[in-house]
Amino acid sequence: MVPLNYLLRFIEEDAPFGDITSEAVIPEDVKAKAIIIAKGDGVIAGVEEAKALFEHFGVKVSVKKHDGERVKKGDVILQLEGNARKILLVERTALNVMGRMSGIATEVRRLVDKVKAMNPKVRIAGTRKTLLKPIDKRAILIGGGEPHRFSLSDAILIKDNHLALVPLEEAIKRAKEFSVYKVVEVEVENLEDALKAARAGADVIMLDNMKPEEIEKVLEALKRERLRDKVKIEVSGGITPENITEYARLDIDVISLGYLTHSVRNFDVSLEVIGRA
Repeated sequence: MVPLNYLLRFIEEDAPFGDITSEAVIPEDVKAKAIIIAKGDGVIAGVEEAKALFEHFGVKVSVKKHDGERVKKGDVILQLEGNARKILLVERTALNVMGRMSGIATEVRRLVDKVKAMNPKVRIAGTRKTLLKPIDKRAILIGGGEPHRFSLSDAILIKDNHLALVPLEEAIKRAKEFSVYKVVEVEVENLEDALKAARAGADVIMLDNMKPEEIEKVLEALKRERLRDKVKIEVSGGITPENITEYARLDIDVISLGYLTHSVRNFDVSLEVIGRA
């Protein structure tokens, strides 16, 4: 679960000096019952995060749909009972978290299912194109994908801007010497550099912005040199839900897509107060 102290920052941002509407309108001792429902079909996520937020403020929570479950429009996800002011204080933050996480999880699950039907060994991964990493990375996991690096400290990924300053083979050599525990991945854009990276001992080669026919040539060359089994092949760039199966049919290991987090479509969830408790 996303750490509670991370989530509470959103409450502090949303109500830095309290919820003045509820404080003005609702008596302090009023208790209420409420439900959170799905407004569409998809994969629900962020349930544990919403539960933790409500419980932190003393609201009793009953979970009806768990993280990773498919839901339909109208399904009750959570039942709430407690102080009315506290329920309304947490409402928008909880819905925002659930909406974003469910949107990501739903799209990841859709692509995972699509890709697995074509090639069961290929995995879907996100990228670091997000500022809400704890939330977005967990949503990707709930959807059945790989989160990729959480931070720059997790693994070594040598990109074009590194290679503009240090030659590819030298960069890999330095990276391998730096740590025996960290995976070394190299981003390349052509066949020549892919072979150089494999020969130099890269653990993962990311084929960036290469068309399926170009990737096939890289895979054939790696097999000829008996290097294919020594590296993981990741493809990224220019991949969309519409063309993803063209890549999935290839002998690759991972497809990574930044749009899973930078262009997420929010999943609609709603909180409805159903009366006093």
